[in-house]
Amino acid sequence: MTIKDLFSFKSERIKVLHFTWFAFFVSFFAWFSMAPLATTMMENMDWLTAEHLAALGICNVVLTIPARIIIGQLLDKWGPRIVFSGLLITMSLPTIIFAFGDTWIQLMISRLVLGSIGASFVIGIRMVAEWFPPKHVGFAEGIYGGWGNFGSAAAAILLPWLALTVFAGDNGYRYALAFTGVVCFLYGILYYFVVRDTPKGKKLVRPKRTAALEVSSWGDLIQLMIWTLPLGGAVAISAWRLEGLGFISKPILYVVYTVILIVLFYQLYTILKINIPILKKGVPKEDRYKFRNVVALNSTYFANFGAELAIVSMLPMFFQLTFSLSAAQAGLIASSFAFVNLLARPLGGVLSDRLGSRRKVMLVYMIGISIGLLLMGFINSSWPLAFAVAITIITSMFIQGAEGATFAVIPLIKKRITGQIAGMSGAYGNVGSTVYLTLYTFVSAQQFFFLLATGAIISFIICYFMLDEPKNSFAENYYLTEEELVEANQIVAPVRKSM
Repeated sequence: MTIKDLFSFKSERIKVLHFTWFAFFVSFFAWFSMAPLATTMMENMDWLTAEHLAALGICNVVLTIPARIIIGQLLDKWGPRIVFSGLLITMSLPTIIFAFGDTWIQLMISRLVLGSIGASFVIGIRMVAEWFPPKHVGFAEGIYGGWGNFGSAAAAILLPWLALTVFAGDNGYRYALAFTGVVCFLYGILYYFVVRDTPKGKKLVRPKRTAALEVSSWGDLIQLMIWTLPLGGAVAISAWRLEGLGFISKPILYVVYTVILIVLFYQLYTILKINIPILKKGVPKEDRYKFRNVVALNSTYFANFGAELAIVSMLPMFFQLTFSLSAAQAGLIASSFAFVNLLARPLGGVLSDRLGSRRKVMLVYMIGISIGLLLMGFINSSWPLAFAVAITIITSMFIQGAEGATFAVIPLIKKRITGQIAGMSGAYGNVGSTVYLTLYTFVSAQQFFFLLATGAIISFIICYFMLDEPKNSFAENYYLTEEELVEANQIVAPVRKSM
């Protein structure tokens, strides 16, 4: 697959790719609509403060973590077309409520709910994997992630213009915010009618159970339970930050902690309920997969996407204070970090497809991230600005290329549970950003870059010892068991002779 193929609009799989990355684009367009209009909101609502906006920023991501797990389960059960359409249509409601909200409760609850739209990323991973074979899946997933993620940059560019020109007036910003919800609603309907889950002649291969991830050994079961705990911990950290900002009381914080514990215990119970019968019966050798590969990819997304979200949040201020720039100049430089995504993610996928070893590509990227972040930790006012910007862009290329390389591997681990694996790894990206941004409040900017580099080095070590080269990495078809091939209509079920 080449760049030229992306313009082969007669090909159904290319059409599905374009419709799907644009669905992801629309979801991020709505999700990141608040930031470019934040100052306008403060000017028009005289009670709204910078502290309120900081709290809304936390609310905007706190439910993304559990949502990615839940969406991963739903899409493996119902298929990506229905789930993507349903998510866009449903999330249009909190988007519009936020646009016309006048009280803190309205703004906070609508932003909390809207954070679930961040789970949209997981859906397209499964959809793209259904339409593209292993040898091309890295490039296709990179296009999906890179171009779709540009929705956040489009919001920053378009929404202020819409608020000031098209919807001019005191309520212009409200109509601009509501516009993103209308786009979500309309595109959700369109998406349902223009795509299908699988190519003609193939069926979606579904897991036997979707309430919890299936594993293949008792050791994997223990690992799954251990790696489930930090997902609740990240939500707890977000609640703790809201309490520290004064937006929830201590009693409410303890209620939130209690709810998180109940949900975690229930999830652990579900994991045991699903997997103990499977493991007692015994998993056929051909149906096994190693959960350690999921662990490795959880760590990479924690280290790369988690670092990306954290850096984007602090980079404008870092350049402004370090080099005595204006806010506009610093913002323009910092935006280069996000714009690189258009090229870097697809490149990560292409390299994973073309260099003969997805594992080695992943390891090289994690080393590149580590070195780049270490160099950024040494940036100070004595550096030439151009050199500092160059190091930042190169580091961004590695970080976002690693994201593309990560999701070039995920569909190859175990096809029928791709949604759940993508959901878990995707959630760990948000866990990473939560942990990193919390640590950032205790250290200087330079120390923060060293912390991010440490996370990347740890991920490299985990990948080195735990990540295997997937089966059928560069084949025409995914590795499926005979039972799965029959379910997908790729082979005819064997005829059993009666005795």
